[in-house]
Amino acid sequence: MFFFFIGGLEQQVRQVLKSSTGRCINCGSSADLVDYDKVLKLFFVPVWKWPGKDPLMHCNTCNLFFPQSFSLPPPNTVSTNAVSDVLRCRSCDRVVEPEFSFCPFCGSAL
Repeated sequence: MFFFFIGGLEQQVRQVLKSSTGRCINCGSSADLVDYDKVLKLFFVPVWKWPGKDPLMHCNTCNLFFPQSFSLPPPNTVSTNAVSDVLRCRSCDRVVEPEFSFCPFCGSAL
């Protein structure tokens, strides 16, 4: 006898606790602090749902869940009057030499 089993475990947002509290570690867009549920699916149908332990950060752009301790700082919304001569990467916010086309730290295009 031969059986097929198709199932999986995924996380779903239950409630947004605080909006735009950090940045995504994958794509760099804003991430929210959320409570989440773990969902067991069999043949793509939700069968069982239970709450997650600690709040996680969730990126709506790439749908990634990650711990709050891994989050990048939120984007700087305070405008400065002084113009800086330093080139910074938009993803990891590190100082980059002006002749580089890609960030040597995270690899994103400048």
